[in-house]
Amino acid sequence: MTTRGDRLVERGADKLEELAGKLSAHGEWGTLIAEDLTIDADFLRKLKPSLILARARGEAPTNGGPPPARASGPAPPRPAKKRGGGGPNPLIVVGAALAAGIVLAKVIDWRGHAHPRD
Repeated sequence: MTTRGDRLVERGADKLEELAGKLSAHGEWGTLIAEDLTIDADFLRKLKPSLILARARGEAPTNGGPPPARASGPAPPRPAKKRGGGGPNPLIVVGAALAAGIVLAKVIDWRGHAHPRD
């Protein structure tokens, strides 16, 4: 069964291979690009929506190998999720930076009055 998405992906891969065939006739640089386009077309065919769905269900092979064997019995417990990265509150950091900037501006302004350039 082919879906509309599968047909679109297949048509795109066919166009890539057609372009690769045209480019291979243009000398050395065309051949190099054509090889890459052929590899891209093969990869694009692996991205068919029906194949992705089958791989997610475990019905199709992944990476070209046999389908993964399903484990029988209970699944192992998952490790607990870590919460956030910790660290200080971002609002406090922004506030401290603002305060430091204001103090620095005041110090620079005060030192500028001590030595006028008149």
